Amino acid sequence: MRLNRSGYLIREGFRSIGTHGFMSFATVTIIMACLIIMGSVTLLSLNIDRVIKSLENQNEVVAFVDDSYTEDSARALQSSIDALDNIASAQFVTRSEAFDTFMENYTSDLSEGLDDQVLRDRYVIHLTDIAQMGQTKAELENIEGIAKVKAHLDYAKTFVTIRNIVSVVSLALIAMLVFVSFFIMSNTIKLATFGRREEIAIMKMVGASNGFIRLPFVVEGLVLGILGGGLGFLAEWGLYALLTRRLVGSVAGGLFTVVPFSQIALPMFIAYMGVGIVIGAFGGVNAIRNYLDV
Repeated sequence: MRLNRSGYLIREGFRSIGTHGFMSFATVTIIMACLIIMGSVTLLSLNIDRVIKSLENQNEVVAFVDDSYTEDSARALQSSIDALDNIASAQFVTRSEAFDTFMENYTSDLSEGLDDQVLRDRYVIHLTDIAQMGQTKAELENIEGIAKVKAHLDYAKTFVTIRNIVSVVSLALIAMLVFVSFFIMSNTIKLATFGRREEIAIMKMVGASNGFIRLPFVVEGLVLGILGGGLGFLAEWGLYALLTRRLVGSVAGGLFTVVPFSQIALPMFIAYMGVGIVIGAFGGVNAIRNYLDV
């Protein structure tokens, strides 16, 4: 008997979606729009973070080896450098390799009469976290055999500042959009329920329990939330693919790469569906709360 009653209430929830077609469409559209806005801000933040990290990786630290060290002795410093905590990679560059690079970048007149002995063996180093560049520079200078360390500390501070600002602004925008989206979607579902207040009042007068009345609205909210989340995800995917394709084809596309949607598709799908379900269920329950006091 209870199974039959539950089946009836669930069917009523699905039937209500078709019966109130315009408001159902409006609810799904609002959910989609809010999720697309939140998703777009998140994707923009991820891509900006990727660009900043790419720029950070180009900000190298160069450790010059003492002139008195032979090439073999200079190479032996590799283990001491790698042992430091903040070292992502350290590439040894010989005098001759450095000289060849110098010759490629400057005119022959400027390099006339020079040989590779005017340059030093060196290590080109990339850091795990450029925020600790100053500390790592000091640790490199303390290694016996390292004569000088060249590090762009001002650039590093600028990158760190930009990264922190982007992170804070992105989190603030996402939090604000989540709040606004919950408010808009909840009120949209309430508006859809407003026209059915007489139906709820009649059900209460004939003795229907709150749970009996509430279940169809919860089912309706869940279905609308799932539809909004799924369609919003597909729309976000298509929009992102279109924008990234145009960006890659433009001049700006050669300056940086975007985050492939395939890398973030699963977590975004879970997030979209989760938000849609929560909004739908919450909206369905909250929308009729005032009308259950009849």
